[in-house]
Amino acid sequence: MIIPAPLIPQRLFGEALLRSAGKNPGKTAIIVKGNKYSYAVLEQSATRLAGCLQNTGVQKGDRVAIYMHNSFQCAVSIYAASFAGAVFLVVHPQTKAQKLQFILNDCKAVVLIGEALHQEEISEAISAADSVQTLILTGTAAAGQVQERNVISFEEVVDNPLFSLYPTTVIPNDLSALIYTSGSTGFPKGVMMTHQAMVFTSWSLIEYLRLTEEERIMLMLPMSFDYGLYQLIMAITVGATLIIEQSFTFPASIYKSIETNNPTVFPGVPTIYAMMIASGKEHGLQFPGVQKVTNTAAALPADFIPELKKIFPNALIFSMYGLTECKRVCYLEPELVDLKPNSVGKAIPGTETFLLTPDGNPVKAGENGILHIRGPHIMAGYWNRPDLTSEMIKPAYIPGERMLCSNDWFRMDEEGFLYFQGRNDDIIKSRGEKVSPIEIEKVIYKLNGIREVAVFGIPDPILGEAIIACATVHAGANLIDKDIMKECSRQLELFMIPQKVLILESMPKSTNGKIDKKELKNSFLSIKG
Repeated sequence: MIIPAPLIPQRLFGEALLRSAGKNPGKTAIIVKGNKYSYAVLEQSATRLAGCLQNTGVQKGDRVAIYMHNSFQCAVSIYAASFAGAVFLVVHPQTKAQKLQFILNDCKAVVLIGEALHQEEISEAISAADSVQTLILTGTAAAGQVQERNVISFEEVVDNPLFSLYPTTVIPNDLSALIYTSGSTGFPKGVMMTHQAMVFTSWSLIEYLRLTEEERIMLMLPMSFDYGLYQLIMAITVGATLIIEQSFTFPASIYKSIETNNPTVFPGVPTIYAMMIASGKEHGLQFPGVQKVTNTAAALPADFIPELKKIFPNALIFSMYGLTECKRVCYLEPELVDLKPNSVGKAIPGTETFLLTPDGNPVKAGENGILHIRGPHIMAGYWNRPDLTSEMIKPAYIPGERMLCSNDWFRMDEEGFLYFQGRNDDIIKSRGEKVSPIEIEKVIYKLNGIREVAVFGIPDPILGEAIIACATVHAGANLIDKDIMKECSRQLELFMIPQKVLILESMPKSTNGKIDKKELKNSFLSIKG
């Protein structure tokens, strides 16, 4: 007896698409710029692209990099890589060639799926990325060879019924994805996620967000960001419809999309909500059709909640906290958002959270401690970085079990609700993205005349943290703050550009001669205050 696909238990990441397409093949899976794509078309396109990947030599566990804007093609590529037994990674489309090259070399990607409009950036990146043998480009691209690589048209592949998929021997313990996030060394690090971790996480999120197949989920956040990626995953897993937008850069177009496409779920970050609140106060913005509003990346300011209720009068508001290393840690039930507006709630279903001192001792209610997480959703580690992995993954209470140390400070009240207190590392979390200060410092150091640079974050109610860059210059240098800002704008992604640049006479130093960022930050805050 053959069991129908919708009834087969989901064990692998890509099986969610097979289940949903088997159940409702004609249903709209994705809407992009007014174009509607059914589950059958999504599955067929992903299957053909997967067959193409296998024909190019992709084997189980090989890495396939996806360097694209939010699009139907990006969604197809993610599931195609999974169908082929590969490990997918989505790279932010604003990523510069040098950083893209580092990622490709770090994970030894064998295929890069991208957009023809980025062909110049891609060519520069792969010039010293020997592992990449095949480029699959969507849009009008130069045929033939680029940097001695085979170039394949994305459109020709998905339109070709001759590409067939061969069975793979992937099991839930195998890697499904690498999610690159900024590291304290200035280079991004790949968070390794297994199939079982991603399947478990998606269903846990679906459970507490109370999602059904009737949802219409809006996506404005990049799929390179785990918050954006999981909007796609949740929509496909539950059999809902995903409304894809590239970004919130043009709010008016997003508002028009909401009115046209009638989303029921609106995921955002404080930066987006701040702009919406400002528009609401000026123009009386209101979207009664939205039933669920979610926030993560940075804490949702308590003052935002009553304003969001005016914009989304019929919506449940979910405040959440997470780490790329386990996707999501906790959430606050929307019914409690007025009672505990500063809390990020409790552990997501099927997981456990607790606070420990730096020495590993339990913390009493009301006291600060470092948040630790247990559950099937934690990462397998950082790709090729056992040193960094050991800083985050610790032995748990069952022999052989591992738990995640967030390195973030929290307080837990008597009822078990968590309250974020501060970050323990140097990473800045701004605009919903993790930003490495060292990566910004490296760009500024390249300017002639720069002597010393220090970048740090300060609390910001909208951005989560605002990025501050301080520099000293050599005698006779004519550099001004605008020169530094211009170079950052040229070299860095938008979310990494400092909000303020200061040129100082000298930097505070520690006893070992290093720049004392803590003192620098405190001095800035005291002056600002």
